[in-house]
Amino acid sequence: MNISKMTFLSAALAVLALPVVAQTTNAPVTGQTIQDRKENQQDRIANGVKSGELTAGETSNLEKKEAAINQEERDMRKLDNGKLTSADKKTLNQQQNRLSNQIYNDKHNSAVQNTNPKSEVGKREEAQQDRIAQGVKSGQLTAGEAAHLEQNQARINKEVRNDRAANGGKLTAQEKAQVNRQQNRQSRQIYRDKHNGRKQ
Repeated sequence: MNISKMTFLSAALAVLALPVVAQTTNAPVTGQTIQDRKENQQDRIANGVKSGELTAGETSNLEKKEAAINQEERDMRKLDNGKLTSADKKTLNQQQNRLSNQIYNDKHNSAVQNTNPKSEVGKREEAQQDRIAQGVKSGQLTAGEAAHLEQNQARINKEVRNDRAANGGKLTAQEKAQVNRQQNRQSRQIYRDKHNGRKQ
């Protein structure tokens, strides 16, 4: 066989083998990379809360989805003596991909949280969001806890918006007192959730 035929044959085999090599050289998803992925998603959510790119409602939705993925992972591990099968890892990775896309979309849509409020009520809301974001980033808040806190915060925010809309953009003294009581309850819940020993 001459050199040109051998070169051509080698090149043809290399082209045909490339997809197989590419598939086998991808590192398998391990328990550690799944954990790294979860931590990365939580950091992205926390950063979105802190920057105001994510509203309380968006954050609650994302954290509910993260909590569901985490629960599914725990269930998968229970079925296989603490391990994840290749199929389990593939499923979890696909779910994390969908959640990652949702985080991106929510962070880049037009809905934003005010990160520089002028009112006392707005400043209190911002402080609560910062505390939640810090708890998510540090791992002190689980996805489920963060979802519950953000759902509460979204409910308070909606009530404030509705009250302002009904009163020409202002809150009455009674409404401010009501919001303050709700924020006090929220503040205590944030503290309890961050110090209950559960970790993300």
